[in-house]
Amino acid sequence: MQNKSIVVIAAHPDDETLGCGGTIARFAMEGKDVHVVFLADGVGSRSENGIPDPRELTDRRQAAEKACKILGVQSLEFGDHPDNQLDTVSLLQFVQAVEAQIAVFRPDTVITHNAGDLNIDHQRVHQAVITACRPQPGHPVNTLLFFETLSSTEWQIPGSGPSFAPNWFIDITTTLDRKLEAIQCYNSEMHPWPHSRSLNAAEYLARWRGVSAGMEAAEAFVLGRKRI
Repeated sequence: MQNKSIVVIAAHPDDETLGCGGTIARFAMEGKDVHVVFLADGVGSRSENGIPDPRELTDRRQAAEKACKILGVQSLEFGDHPDNQLDTVSLLQFVQAVEAQIAVFRPDTVITHNAGDLNIDHQRVHQAVITACRPQPGHPVNTLLFFETLSSTEWQIPGSGPSFAPNWFIDITTTLDRKLEAIQCYNSEMHPWPHSRSLNAAEYLARWRGVSAGMEAAEAFVLGRKRI
């Protein structure tokens, strides 16, 4: 039986590691091909004109390459859509971008953002993925998983968006250290404890998600669809 690939579609470099870095590392260790696709540049919102600083853009992409190498990712694709402004771009563009990646990799599993995240880019990427992965006959994607992202998922106010209510847990006991190592590649994006986007918070969340499902450490997901 042919080994199917997994594609992680994230808004910004660092979302993949924070959201499902331990799962990526576990799948890679099991011999699965994992590919990561970023749709937004990740730094443009920090400039006055919205145009990313070339040095910051290079630094962010280099951090992603280092982190994903630690996790065992097979390939990376960097999009250049405007950071934190994906609501200003046609959804069709994102859907077509996702469809193009699915056509290349024919993944069995696609992992992306939760619908209710506070970050608008996360919301738009989620919508693009579920649109591109409509369950048409012959479509390769059998499993859709939605991850949580520190300092976005838990910052949403109840009632303002769909709550993150995980119903799928993946054991990352053996790959948590690798996830934490990869997170440190994004030092410029991290904050000291007790900020939720901190190394401590990432470990504590993994431990909490683990004990929620009887494991030492886990990553939690909302299962969008599973075809067997």
